[in-house]
Amino acid sequence: MDPNEEILLARLKEGDNAAYKYLFDRHYAVLCHVAFQYVRDCYLAECLVGDVIFRLWERRRTVSINSSIRSYLMASVRNRCLDHLKSRPVRTETDLGLLDDNAPATSSPLGILLEREMEYAINDSIEALPEKTREVFKMSRFANLKYEEIAARMGISSNTVKYHMKAALAALRESLDKYLVLAFLLFLIH
Repeated sequence: MDPNEEILLARLKEGDNAAYKYLFDRHYAVLCHVAFQYVRDCYLAECLVGDVIFRLWERRRTVSINSSIRSYLMASVRNRCLDHLKSRPVRTETDLGLLDDNAPATSSPLGILLEREMEYAINDSIEALPEKTREVFKMSRFANLKYEEIAARMGISSNTVKYHMKAALAALRESLDKYLVLAFLLFLIH
């Protein structure tokens, strides 16, 4: 291991936040690219990488790294992606974004009803999020702000923004899971 990495790892084990931030900033983008090669979903790749880096922080006092930190993190990300792929149910997904806005589903009474119900459910789920999480989510998804911009506006760190986005998307995924059937019905009506 490189002497500089040994120093970084020692500082990390002592709980040095600056060392953790340096580690995160230095490796995050590359690790997300690696994760994306496995899962083919940007958000999921970011979540899995965030989990790996956060887990390293949680286990910092007991972790033993014999290779370079990047090699360790890349192997951890690869393993986390493979675990995720093994654990997920097999399903066929259709990109509903490919549907034409003027498709018959939107002009049929059932299609209009289903769309309206999904819209209400999405809005209700967003409004049910904790205040800061909801604010971060809206800035990211509706105002199209980058995490750094959100962090600057709210006076929080980028990592905190990422935490809130992960929490928001997990809560929305859980509360809107049942509406996947409605989206499928919209597709069938088309």
